[in-house]
Order: sequence, then C-alpha cells, then structure tokens
Amino acid sequence: MEIFILILEIIGTVAFAISGAITAIKKRMDIFGICVLGLTTATGGGIIRDLILGITPPSTFRDPVYIIVAISTSVVTFLPFVRRYFEKKHTLLELLLLVSDSAGLGIFTVVGAKIAVDAGFGDNGFLVVFVAVLTGVGGGVMRDVFAGDRPYIFVKHVYASASIAGALVCFLLFYLVPALPEYVSMLVGFVVVMTIRFLAARFRLNLPRP
Repeated sequence: MEIFILILEIIGTVAFAISGAITAIKKRMDIFGICVLGLTTATGGGIIRDLILGITPPSTFRDPVYIIVAISTSVVTFLPFVRRYFEKKHTLLELLLLVSDSAGLGIFTVVGAKIAVDAGFGDNGFLVVFVAVLTGVGGGVMRDVFAGDRPYIFVKHVYASASIAGALVCFLLFYLVPALPEYVSMLVGFVVVMTIRFLAARFRLNLPRP
C-alpha cells in the first residue's frame, strides 16, 4: 500500500507541476518563477494537509523526492522545444492543462483522504473530506494567487465540487465497506473526480452564479 501511495503521489506531483509550470509560462515568468509555481502547485496541498493533521515537518520536507520531481518536471516543461511545441498547439496545451490539473486534483484528493484515515481520524467524516479537498485544491489555489489570478476553484468547471464528491465517495467506501481493498476505494474516488471534471469541461458546466 505504501508503494501504491508513493506511485500515486509521484504521478500527482508531475501532473500538478505541469499545471503550475504551464500557468507560469502563460504569465511569461522566468525559469525561477516557473519552478516556484510548479513546486507550489505540486506540494502546497500536501503541506496544508500535514499541518492540519499535526504531521510535522510535512512529508514534502522529510522526503525530497517530491521537490526533485516537481522542479524537474517544471524545468522540462520550460525547455524551448517543449514550450514552442505547445505554443503552436494551443488546443493541445489547453487539453494538457485540463488533464494534468484534473489528474492532480483526483490523486491528491484520495491520497489526502487515505492519510487522514491513517492518522486516526477515520471516524470523523467531516475532517477526512475537508482534509482531502484541501489536499486536492490547496496547491492550485496557491498557484493562482501567486500568478495573480482569481483562484480556479471559484470560477471554473465545478472544480472543488468534483474534489468534494470524490473525497466523499472515497471516505464512504473506507467507512462502510472496510473489506474492500483501500486502493480500490481510492481508485473509485479518483474516477469520480476525473469524470465530473471532464463532463463539466465538455459541457461547460458551472455552479449557479448571480
């Protein structure tokens, strides 16, 4: 299970680092800004999660693999031939941003739920879901604030709501079906997040506005 969690977190780190780096490139930041935004997007939610759960220092600082992966991914995204390719393929760039952001959201949401349960809060559904959602959206909020944008979760495609739904499904499976392997519960929660995100993007769904 630890290896499964590590693999998920590495994939999520790469996905969110791409999302942050692309946002920084669109804002015409330099290489340092791109690395900072990629790193912040990839690790911000996990740091917030660990602080809330009392896990100190946060895992990001205890295991440098996440920082190394995030910065390496940001640098690769910055490379001229990679940058030029996606600048010419605007539709592909937007698709990559959607997929990477959604994958990172789904992965970190279910990982956040699992870590909250492992920390001894498995009987507190509100805390598990709250921490899971913060893990999923925290890095993206920090990315948008650093980039000078209104946080994505407040304006685009049922973003935080997808995370809430996935976290809730994941927790209910943990709590109501304890015989089900935890990785199955996590995969189901991840699929719920991705499905909602893609449907919202495909049909341009948003929550009601005034």
